[in-house]
Amino acid sequence: MAIKRTGSAVWQGGLKDGKGTVSTESGALTELPYGFSSRFEGEQGTNPEELLGAAHAGCFSMALSKILGDAGFTADKLETSAEVSLNQVEGGFAINAVHLTLKASVPGADAAKVEELAGMAKAGCPVSKLFNAEITLEVTVA
Repeated sequence: MAIKRTGSAVWQGGLKDGKGTVSTESGALTELPYGFSSRFEGEQGTNPEELLGAAHAGCFSMALSKILGDAGFTADKLETSAEVSLNQVEGGFAINAVHLTLKASVPGADAAKVEELAGMAKAGCPVSKLFNAEITLEVTVA
């Protein structure tokens, strides 16, 4: 069974003076603006790295929820952020690191157990498998 989802982008103009929009098949994002300035200069708009971060945080959280359930636990709350690092390398730029930060409230599970299961989710979530980058994880258990 293959699940296919579509994201799209439209770009007009040159690299620095051009503008683009990104959209998703579901309509969750519709013509969301992005450009050089939103990617490299902190201007308003989105960028590929934060979109990848949101996707990774969401995927990781769902994977951890499944792993917790398999171990007999149900989380009250999993708050995950994914910091995606775009760095200049020889020949251009590369996304070479992602740092996941998890704040978890899991009744009945101690911190060591949550960290163990979170490590499994980090390694096993489909978006983690997509990245050719170092992925680190920091866990806080409430």
